[in-house]
Amino acid sequence: MRWSCGVRSRTGSKNSSPRNWWPGCRGCSKWSIKPGFLVPDRTPGPGSQGSKDPADLEGGKFKSVPGPNRRPRAMAEVPVLKKPWLVAAWPGMGNVGLNALVYLLAKLDMTLFAEIDSGDLFDVDDVEVKRGVIQTPRRPRNRLFLWKDPSEKRDLLLLLGEAQPPVGKHAFCREVISQVRSHGVERVVTFAAMATSIHPRQPSRVFGAATSEAGLRELRRLEVEVLEEGHVGGLNGVLLGAALEAGIEGICLLGELPQLLLRLVYPKASRVILETFTTLTGIDVDFREIAAQVEALDRQLQRVMDDLETAEDAEGGEDAADGLPVPPALPSPQEALTDEQRTAIENLFDQARHDRSRAFELKQELDRLGVFRDYEDRFLDLFQTRGE
Repeated sequence: MRWSCGVRSRTGSKNSSPRNWWPGCRGCSKWSIKPGFLVPDRTPGPGSQGSKDPADLEGGKFKSVPGPNRRPRAMAEVPVLKKPWLVAAWPGMGNVGLNALVYLLAKLDMTLFAEIDSGDLFDVDDVEVKRGVIQTPRRPRNRLFLWKDPSEKRDLLLLLGEAQPPVGKHAFCREVISQVRSHGVERVVTFAAMATSIHPRQPSRVFGAATSEAGLRELRRLEVEVLEEGHVGGLNGVLLGAALEAGIEGICLLGELPQLLLRLVYPKASRVILETFTTLTGIDVDFREIAAQVEALDRQLQRVMDDLETAEDAEGGEDAADGLPVPPALPSPQEALTDEQRTAIENLFDQARHDRSRAFELKQELDRLGVFRDYEDRFLDLFQTRGE
């Protein structure tokens, strides 16, 4: 069983029902799960060089790669951080982990801390054309954002990546850990998704694995479904493996979403991740906006299920896909936005510029129109400095 370019596992919950898991992609660098623990898979993966010692990493390559993609941005003055944690996510099923991260970014009014240079790990497969003009080639970016805890208990670093490198995952993660360890990071947490046969009417669960017994005890205390064994593939797992190598504790939190809704943005799973994470950290976050989004999605899915049940009755009561709904079609990226849509987007950008907490609303509208990738740099640039 496997999640997103993510996890293949078995849970130890006595209440768990048999699940039909999403097959996901294969061949990623991965870390094994053995009774809830993340442990190294000793098979050398791409970019790992088979090394077990972080000192053996080609660590300088990320800082020395020239070219137009390199943007070494960071705060002018690096603040001293208070017992910081690093939380990270990349795009995946239902944008579960990524949207949970963006919600924190908006609600905590975070600011850009640094940009991690991925060097030549990403190749350029195409170039964008706008109104007949070819644009400068662009590689995916990985940015670090900072939240300074007003109560001075625990600061947060947030790593938001646009894509996972096809090779060199282990080397990239070691470089990330090397950089954040210099700022005193005490724990690394990754957000991701777990696709199961759950019915959309059911509440999403949160699954997890940890690099230590202490981490497992925390997960069990919070009633997280512990992944008993399997593998975590992709950066959501490899980053925790690199943290473990460096002696830093790590936890992976995975929000549950239905297999049939993989192409649908699924805030219900993002919310359970956030609820668990904020309980874990003691950070206070306003959940009203994401709760409203969950309610709106539930109403939409309920209408679909009602239509299916009506069709079932008309056809003599035959079962329709075991009672699960056909997911609503997602909007495809548009050839061109209308003037009205562009104006609405600009208004939301203006609102988010003055009130950072509105940024999540902007993100949802860009997702709805299928144009977030076109606006991603502008969106994240909202967090270059503190909100006005």
